[in-house]
Amino acid sequence: MFTLAQARHLVATLRPRVDELIRLRADLAELRADLAASGVSVRGGRAEVKGLEARLHAVLEELNGHDIQVKGIAPVLLDFPGERDGRPVLWCWLEGDTDVRWYHRAECGFAGRRPV
Repeated sequence: MFTLAQARHLVATLRPRVDELIRLRADLAELRADLAASGVSVRGGRAEVKGLEARLHAVLEELNGHDIQVKGIAPVLLDFPGERDGRPVLWCWLEGDTDVRWYHRAECGFAGRRPV
């Protein structure tokens, strides 16, 4: 369980890993598109695809190791189990947010997001 302050601190601390995830995601998408279209890419070939996939999975495992729920990678969506007013919630951070500014009840999902 995370307090809002803990979730915010962890987002700030893990920001370099999240930025790496975003870069890896973009590199992998571009490489796959090039290979599918023409069979060649300035980014490499199948070996580079496998390397990028392995690094992306390593970053995801690192995030999961902090008990963060990674709900998506395009865009990156992270949930932090917590409590608000005695009720279980998920503190929610979406790629592009500068801070954890949303929460939702677990059973409501992303559609139930509310400002903190």
